[in-house]
Amino acid sequence: MPELPEVETIVQQLNSKLSGKKITAIEVKVSKMVNLSVAKFKKGLVGKKIKKVGRRAKMIIVSLAGDKYLLIHLKMTGQLIYQQKGGNIAAVGGHPMPGGLKDLPNKFTHIIFAFNDGSDLFYNDVRKFGWMKLADKAGLDTTCATYGIEPFTKNYTLNNFEIVLARYPKRKIKQLVLDQKLIAGVGNIYIDEACFCAKIKPTRIVGSLKPKEIKDLFGCLAKVMKLSIQKGGTSVDTYVQSDGSRGGFALYLKVYGRAGEKCKRCGGKIAKIKLNGRGTHYCPDCQK
Repeated sequence: MPELPEVETIVQQLNSKLSGKKITAIEVKVSKMVNLSVAKFKKGLVGKKIKKVGRRAKMIIVSLAGDKYLLIHLKMTGQLIYQQKGGNIAAVGGHPMPGGLKDLPNKFTHIIFAFNDGSDLFYNDVRKFGWMKLADKAGLDTTCATYGIEPFTKNYTLNNFEIVLARYPKRKIKQLVLDQKLIAGVGNIYIDEACFCAKIKPTRIVGSLKPKEIKDLFGCLAKVMKLSIQKGGTSVDTYVQSDGSRGGFALYLKVYGRAGEKCKRCGGKIAKIKLNGRGTHYCPDCQK
């Protein structure tokens, strides 16, 4: 699943492509992937002009004229593909599909948006876990409120971070940070990298962390994700950015995906374990 930096990269590039365009037609092939009946979903969107594309946590927010919002979550295997008039294709981010970008729409294409300039946006999804919701301002606010404090927003302060951790002293730190209701936007890659940055084992119990360790982890979460955004995200097995290229942060990974390799800080051997079903990477020697 794309994490905050990957979704932010998608959003920035979608915003440059879609802002100002008007939706002229929509085709929904899998009705369960939208929150209304297909007829109501299409009626609420066709004819609407796109004002901007933003984000809350890992959710894409397309702001439309008339205070309407299209909410998109790529989940495990979603992909957005933007096709310009004339057929020039740019993969607007998410997960590569089997067979690449040939013959669009294809069997993995479930929702298609057509725009007034002749361009199209395809939503592909192998496992069909992703979704789209049409919402008004109240619905947007209600959905956004389900997410916790988020790096790069005004509510991401050390004090708020400490308050969240204090509520769950018996949880493992990785387990807590991955809970989107508590800390929004962070996924498996960035909690492993942030724990390495802060010299903390991801298996540590929250209540065992010293104030300085909490402060370090708070800063490291924002630090590693900021660098990833600058580098276009992290390409592992299933993420590409908007032009189909691979994100550049993979070159900066210190522990994630490096099991058995030498630690770049102390020379120890990077370990990989399962923690709550997630592959978890850390250095047993310099993370305590």
